Amino acid sequence: MTQKAPFTERRYVVPLVLVTSLFLLWALGVNLNDILIPHLKRAFGLTDFQSSLIQTAFFGGYFLAALPAGWWMRRVGYRKGILTGLLVCATGAFLFIPASYIRLYPIFLFALFVMACGQCFLEVGANPYVTTLGPEETAPWRLNTAQSANSVGAVITPIIGATFILSGAGAGNTDTTAMTPERLEAFRAMEAGMVRGPYLVIAGIFLFVAFLFWRTHLPEVAEETVEITDRRAARRGGGILSHGHLVRGVLAQFLYVGAQVGAASFVIRFVEHTVPGTPDKAAARFLMYHLIGFMLGRFFSAGAMKYMSAPRLLAFFAVGGMAAAGVAVGGTGMLAVWMVVLLGFFNSMMFPTIFALSLEGLGPHRKLGASLLVMSIVGGAVLPAIMGLVSDRHTIQTAFLVPIVCYAYVFYFAVRGHRPTVRGPNPIAATA
Repeated sequence: MTQKAPFTERRYVVPLVLVTSLFLLWALGVNLNDILIPHLKRAFGLTDFQSSLIQTAFFGGYFLAALPAGWWMRRVGYRKGILTGLLVCATGAFLFIPASYIRLYPIFLFALFVMACGQCFLEVGANPYVTTLGPEETAPWRLNTAQSANSVGAVITPIIGATFILSGAGAGNTDTTAMTPERLEAFRAMEAGMVRGPYLVIAGIFLFVAFLFWRTHLPEVAEETVEITDRRAARRGGGILSHGHLVRGVLAQFLYVGAQVGAASFVIRFVEHTVPGTPDKAAARFLMYHLIGFMLGRFFSAGAMKYMSAPRLLAFFAVGGMAAAGVAVGGTGMLAVWMVVLLGFFNSMMFPTIFALSLEGLGPHRKLGASLLVMSIVGGAVLPAIMGLVSDRHTIQTAFLVPIVCYAYVFYFAVRGHRPTVRGPNPIAATA
């Protein structure tokens, strides 16, 4: 506290550390899906489309829980809201245990849906809460520091998943067609059972963190009175959809999240298709490289924005994504594999940049605009399923044509679509 604007006050250190731990936890939940997709595909003999429903169930939970989570946080406060999210997450993780014994794929999807609803509560609560735990001028620093835990979680998840889940079969090209019915039944029972230990541990971690939040005093944050003024001003101005750049931003975010989740979901499958005979655990290393590229891209773009405007940098990354995905579709062997890995780097800065550009000039509509942008992550439920359908009818390489279309629209948004426009009578003046 010797600085004029310290990182945080001493009384906020413990709450900040606890809330930061949430960023790590939901990274484990989100990124473990990329391991589950090839694993459950083999355990249940699924098509690529059927296995992609893992992301549909998960991100569908995020979409449906977003508004209820915001309402619940407002009603009970951040601490109880976060506790609710942790308990729901633990419930979803624990449901993997009976699901692995019953061995019905829809039960796994339901468990993922429940877990996603809980994680949505954590995200809705943790992001704004971090900004209140200290001086206002250092709030961005605190939030970026907390988000770095999310990147770390994204990198270590493939290691955890490959070690404790993918170790059951050994190779992604296991020929189940040559097995006798008895051997096939035993094989699939073993594969389904591999998730019990990891998700039991995850459930325990969520419960332990919930206990810490229950026992720790967290300062509650009062709603800002300016919100009332904002609502009155919003009623006097144009509707939220009168801001064309926000509408275009929501679509860009929907497509970007779909491309990002779809690419990560099929990294392992892509490697096994392009380099036949690659074991699951070896293929999972390329998913780890993909996520490391994502983390490095965030550091790179943060520094690059000192010399290049955000829209121009977004356009550069969108072109890079189109080029890498194009080579992934048309290339062969390890060249195509490394292009899919490189997509992690180009995906890295798109979400926060699209988010910020879409909110420019919204004035009193800013909070509602932010809610719409958060809900647009349902693209992660839709686009991977479309990629799965394309893969089933053609090849997994052909499926990467879908991200190319997504990046093309992000490029348009970066070059032209992000510019604030207001339509309709009595519009609110756009202010930066």
